[in-house]
Amino acid sequence: MNRYPWWKNLLIVLVLFFALFYALPNIYGENPALQISKRNAVMDQAAIDKAVAALKAANITVKSAGIEDKDGLIQFDSTDAQLKAVNVVREALGEDYPVALNLAPAAPRWMLNLGAKPMYLGLDLRGGVHFLMQIDMQAAIKTALERRVDGMRGDLREANIRYISADVDNGTQIALRFPDAAARDAAITALTGKYPELVFAKDERNAQPYFTAQFTDAGALAERKAAVDQNITTLRNRVNELGVAEPLIQQQGDDRIVVELPGIQDTVRAKEIIGATATLEFRLVSGTPTDWMDAQQSGRTPPDARLYHEKNGQPVLLKRQVIVTGDRITGASSGFDQRSGSPAVFVNLDGQGARRMADITGQNIGKQMGVVFIEHRSETKMVNDKPVKEKKVIEQVINVATIQDQLANRFQITGLDSPNEARDLALLLRAGALRAPMDIVEERTVGPSLGAQNIQAGVNASILGFALVAVFM
Repeated sequence: MNRYPWWKNLLIVLVLFFALFYALPNIYGENPALQISKRNAVMDQAAIDKAVAALKAANITVKSAGIEDKDGLIQFDSTDAQLKAVNVVREALGEDYPVALNLAPAAPRWMLNLGAKPMYLGLDLRGGVHFLMQIDMQAAIKTALERRVDGMRGDLREANIRYISADVDNGTQIALRFPDAAARDAAITALTGKYPELVFAKDERNAQPYFTAQFTDAGALAERKAAVDQNITTLRNRVNELGVAEPLIQQQGDDRIVVELPGIQDTVRAKEIIGATATLEFRLVSGTPTDWMDAQQSGRTPPDARLYHEKNGQPVLLKRQVIVTGDRITGASSGFDQRSGSPAVFVNLDGQGARRMADITGQNIGKQMGVVFIEHRSETKMVNDKPVKEKKVIEQVINVATIQDQLANRFQITGLDSPNEARDLALLLRAGALRAPMDIVEERTVGPSLGAQNIQAGVNASILGFALVAVFM
């Protein structure tokens, strides 16, 4: 005989009903899908229709297609159809529409509208890849000091203060050499207020007046934090370009970043893009080919120039002053040069970068400009039977061209080896420049079969637990 009041029994029935209702989407499962967004704009139905038409032309069956939560979503009956469709849609829509592999709930729409959605499956259940990345903070500090050296050179020229050389010593401090102590003291007075994050000190080397400048503790901390924040932002952009839904990217400790990509199916491609550190610099060419050969043979370069090499090994002198770096690039797409048919990358600059590019190129029409491709690589070598990582900075001039006209916010880069190289470089430039290089210090892949086993084990445990509770009640 039931000794409980009716309202308690009703409460139990209602709790069980809502529990079962909101658990049902997990029974329905999920459909393989493509999630489509539009870069810097709202997704439109015309793009969805274009993608569906391309899929029909390729004989790929579409289960449903539409716009959901401001993104386009195309669902399929099988993973095979999804994998075939991704390249078709990317080719049909172009680089302005990032396409991500995703899973869409298969539950009825009315159920989803009531908030009944399947549980999110993380890396351990869906499978995928895990990266732990270490930021090179010494390189971050060195790069920050180099940016300030460039600024100091311009500030001293504007103030008509003569200096002999300006460099970064050992990646830890700025060192400027002057013809006399009066010029040094005037420089310190002129620069101190402009660089409050630096502490200046007078110095003498070989009877030559110098000053050195180092980051204050607060300044160094701010640079390290900025390096982590910008690298996380850049990684998020790269993951979006890869087409990975629901990634996890977060800081771990002071100088590490965790990247987890659930459901990723091309782990090699993911590692190449996530771990890449390529960027570009634009510099004016210095001297003539004869000067370049003399500099290589003698080892002596002009104070305002650096010696680089092209891909074929030929030397070229470029000005130390950088016109624009990769962090001024707001957009990039790959294609082909209309004249030569060679692979090219079409670049867009932000407002500040466009103004500087216009100013420099407008004043140097008829002169040459070089494009420097910079990449940080980490190689493992065996030393005394122990693996030791060595870091290398690869700097190559990929293009030297004569400035025919004043450049502004859009231009193209040639000199690339293949369409794939152009595509990857455009992807990295779109995603933004890393503030500091990173190394992958840990990599772990979780297979989907292991995730399926975990899910089945969880279901079995739930059924067993429910049965035991029912027996004892």
